[in-house]
Amino acid sequence: MHSGFPALLRGSGAEVSSGPRCCLIGWQHPSGGLPARGGGACREGRSEVLEEPASWSQTWRAVSAGPSPVREVADFQLSVDSLLENNNDHSRPDIQIQAMRLAEKLKCDTVVSEISTGQGTVNFKINRELLTKTVLQQVIEDGSKYGLKSELFSGLPKKRIVVEFSSPNVAKKFHVGHLRSTIIGNFIANLKEALGHQVTRINYLGDWGMQFGLLGTGFQLFGYEEKLQSSPLQHLFEVYVQVNKEAADDKNVAKSAHEFFQRLELGDMQALALWQKFRDLSIDEYMRIYQRLGVHFDEYSGESFYREKSQEVLKLLDSKGLLQKTLKGTAVVDLSGNGDPSSVCTVMRSDGTSLYATRDLAAAIDRMEKYNFDKMIYVTDKGQKKHFQQVFQILQIMGYDWAERCQHVPFGVVQGMKTRRGDVTFLEDVLNEIRLRMLQNMASIKTTKELENPEETAEQVGLAALIIQDFRGFLLSDYQFSWDRVFQSRGDTGVFLQYTHARLHSLEETFGCGYLNDFNTACLQEPQSVSILQHLLRFDEVLYRSSQDLQPRHIVSYLLTLSHLAAVAHRTLHVRNSPPEVAGARLHLFRAVRSVLANGMKLLGITPLHLTSRRQLMSQQSPIDTSECFSPKGKCLNSLKLFQNILLKEN
Repeated sequence: MHSGFPALLRGSGAEVSSGPRCCLIGWQHPSGGLPARGGGACREGRSEVLEEPASWSQTWRAVSAGPSPVREVADFQLSVDSLLENNNDHSRPDIQIQAMRLAEKLKCDTVVSEISTGQGTVNFKINRELLTKTVLQQVIEDGSKYGLKSELFSGLPKKRIVVEFSSPNVAKKFHVGHLRSTIIGNFIANLKEALGHQVTRINYLGDWGMQFGLLGTGFQLFGYEEKLQSSPLQHLFEVYVQVNKEAADDKNVAKSAHEFFQRLELGDMQALALWQKFRDLSIDEYMRIYQRLGVHFDEYSGESFYREKSQEVLKLLDSKGLLQKTLKGTAVVDLSGNGDPSSVCTVMRSDGTSLYATRDLAAAIDRMEKYNFDKMIYVTDKGQKKHFQQVFQILQIMGYDWAERCQHVPFGVVQGMKTRRGDVTFLEDVLNEIRLRMLQNMASIKTTKELENPEETAEQVGLAALIIQDFRGFLLSDYQFSWDRVFQSRGDTGVFLQYTHARLHSLEETFGCGYLNDFNTACLQEPQSVSILQHLLRFDEVLYRSSQDLQPRHIVSYLLTLSHLAAVAHRTLHVRNSPPEVAGARLHLFRAVRSVLANGMKLLGITPLHLTSRRQLMSQQSPIDTSECFSPKGKCLNSLKLFQNILLKEN
């Protein structure tokens, strides 16, 4: 059932005074079923006031995505202007007259309590008690599926989806540049799984190529087995830096590296054994990092898996007349068809060894055979945009029509990630810095030691701060990383989201489930309650937007707004010392907020914090001082202080 505005209309609709019953603008009469979005002014006996819009998407734009900005007037607005097909000012009838005519033809009923007009709009106000009952029941009943059972997704076919993300380079410490791919890919996989798709998460490791020729040669020259076992990635990194310097000055070292990689390509057992050791040690280290991030994979693949199949791809390209040899001895595919050098993709070195593009072609073909996917999503930085365009295009001209199911999701570059020790190269340094700074902030309050696991709490809060900063803007945009913004006390941060969830969970734990058996909708008619209910109502629309463009920013913005609304309500709608009926209703409201907040956070890859220790529960028996934390309008000014207050307050 749709959890947004149309759901409230099922079984009843605003009535047209001069014609048969129909749903409100843009929705079908209940007897005919409810489409995701759309329609004209009336689906039965079309209204003569307006012609039907050209498409469902036109009606989607016509109806405000959320509550009307004019809260006193309406919950939802219909823009009449957006429904008119002809936007020529000379021939278009007066919009205000059209809005008034349309409003006159509609009658209120048990769902719609008031219909009015604005500047070119028809405004609808929903029956407040019905709004309260419908939304809260739906949130509690659907639980983690709230918003996902919406009719926006009702016709969505279940698909097999492959998401390739993270993909660090083996034998190198996890570079901070792979952080965005990891958290963005995790979000996309989470969202697709939540929508019911069969998702396969693949970590395609950079475990093949000339760098292993250098590393193999370097380890033979400068490596120590003891250091490799005690600190594998740090030692391999040091070896790699040293051998690169040597190769730049000594041609014999460069030649040895080239020969080592050739031995790998030819399957030399000794070279492969050393490579396998590097790979296994690397994956062990990566899995430890992924555990800290809360990320998992269904398959650890890599370029090495396709060293033989890439040769089959080269033979196939040659058999189709697509492979061309250059004067340098390399092999290329001309994607322009006319020799344009800017449209040439190199697929083989002069010595016959494979390249990145060749192995990606082999991997795509293998995955289609293995998973028969409906969609395959690659999550990498925007610098690889041309690479994937060429790979998809080569697959097309090879005759693989399914290449159109492949999608590259690019993202921008993060700049300025530095610790107090200087430039950050490795992700683990960033994670350690996050945990350290949070612990230092928390240590400023003497009761920090009372937390059951302060390090884990600090890390989860820090990760939320990191993810929210990353996800607030467009993924494609570069952004300047700022530690101050991550942990700032003022404004919208992941710290504030974690605080809000922890505070609301603590309310439930404090008052128990006795109040949650039933509730009186008449007890939740305050403006603060209505604002929350209106916002909860549109969660499905936010999920729908993110499912369409794979941008997490829609969900982030929604959750931050929900947290601010909850903060205002928490200050004014007290549970303690209220009559049982009122307390129970308010507890239902706060429980619904926490549930939706947790759902959204989990989709983003954030683990919501729960406060369950006895001391933490006892701390709720007296009010938390929030006087320094909110503006008069409820804007959070000091989210970190709020979080510390709830976590660390003494009895």
